Amino acid sequence: MARNSKPPNGFVQRLNRRPALRWLFWLGVVSIILLLGWLFNSYRGDFYPPLDADSPWSLAFWVGEVVDWLVFQLDPLFDAIKWFTQTVLNGLEEFLLWLPWWSVLVLIMLPAWRLASIRVAIFTGAAIYFIGMLGLWELCMATLALIATAVLISVALGVPTGILSAHSDRIDNIVRPVLDVMQTMPAFVYLIPALMFFGIGTVPGVMATVIFAVPPAVRLTNLGIRQVPKDLVEAAHTFGSTDLQLLFKVQLPLALPSIMAGINQTIMLSLSMVVLAAMIAAGGLGREVIMALGQVDVGRGFVAGVAIVLVAMILDRVTQTLGRKKRGARTF
Repeated sequence: MARNSKPPNGFVQRLNRRPALRWLFWLGVVSIILLLGWLFNSYRGDFYPPLDADSPWSLAFWVGEVVDWLVFQLDPLFDAIKWFTQTVLNGLEEFLLWLPWWSVLVLIMLPAWRLASIRVAIFTGAAIYFIGMLGLWELCMATLALIATAVLISVALGVPTGILSAHSDRIDNIVRPVLDVMQTMPAFVYLIPALMFFGIGTVPGVMATVIFAVPPAVRLTNLGIRQVPKDLVEAAHTFGSTDLQLLFKVQLPLALPSIMAGINQTIMLSLSMVVLAAMIAAGGLGREVIMALGQVDVGRGFVAGVAIVLVAMILDRVTQTLGRKKRGARTF
């Protein structure tokens, strides 16, 4: 028997039933906001808020205060992060430079052949050899080490965050606006707090790259898990699967194409941040671009740009195949 209950008589429900009252209510809200703004600016004596960071009425002042407080209070944490990142980055770079050039070609061409195709492997080897012929071998290895470090940190942060967002709408509602800010904020802005937290060098470049590149890993991991068919999830629960078994044996394998697409986008965004990170002494191929820009040297900048494009093509061709559901669907 259907339950017969009276409709709620709350204030919001009354507003929804009376359009004229609703418009009057919102007009009053806007009027109060404008009146408070007028009184506030009249008390201060001007209309536009100052941009001076030394003024307590400025948002820039309070942002600077918060950053200064974080630098002072969390200095041991930032030192630990800097030490870990510097250790991984230097280890990768020294390892790549220690290897003979032909062994680096083999280490790069073999995964390209197994993951993509023989044509991609040949293109990869030819591109890396061409970069070496341009005299940019050491800078290319430094760039690969920087990208690898940034991608490892981005994946370690992004994939678990995407899993949590997929399993909790509350966490998703909190994470989504943060990701929006991270993706829309100009990349130059990330260099400022990175310098204050970690000093000048490669580590702030890696951290700025992580902030810029981690959103695709979070979003596409979240999307891939949410797109897993509900009947498969219910069937797994029916057969007694725990939450961890459901995650690792059902959801993650089915969401793997979407997750790998997110990692591919993370790699591409990391590479696009190389030039900007070179502005704070991150090194790599981006340093050549910055130096060519300072000297207005078109040839030097073009050569460095070609090397960056070749690295981007190699990484894209190899990683995009990981997101395919069928190994037979390979393209050059």
